[in-house]
Amino acid sequence: MNTAKFSHITLSIIIFLTLLNPITAQEKKVAPTTQKLYNEIAFMDSVLFAAFNTQNMDQFKPLFTEDLEWYQDNGGLIPYETVFKNFENTFKKDFKLTRQLVKGSLEVHPIKDFGAIEIGVHQFRHIENGKEEIGNFKFVMIWQKKGEQWKISRVISYDH
Repeated sequence: MNTAKFSHITLSIIIFLTLLNPITAQEKKVAPTTQKLYNEIAFMDSVLFAAFNTQNMDQFKPLFTEDLEWYQDNGGLIPYETVFKNFENTFKKDFKLTRQLVKGSLEVHPIKDFGAIEIGVHQFRHIENGKEEIGNFKFVMIWQKKGEQWKISRVISYDH
């Protein structure tokens, strides 16, 4: 093999490895989720849905910001007033709708200087016409922290 051809191949390999390096060696630039943050959001999720499951609007509604935006795949963007009118109507139904977080589905990610992202799957159940109805749905909730108080400012509910 002549030296010029060998040098060309060597140079090509060096260029390839140099270009490949940023792809394989990229570091994660977001802050990792701390156990403390994960526990706080898991706790707030349990508080939120304890109020939901007991149909306690006085405890449930204050867990949301007044500029709440609720996006639902089959309902579009739902304004604050409509969200709570819908919950009030749900709470008045003959059947009791309950929600449970699907074990192992909870993800929590920090949002710098704002709060956290909660991602998961939840299961809703109720008895209707003597038959248990069960549905699993995906969600994303943006939690805002002001002082020591957590509130939900955005909800994305999908996969209905």
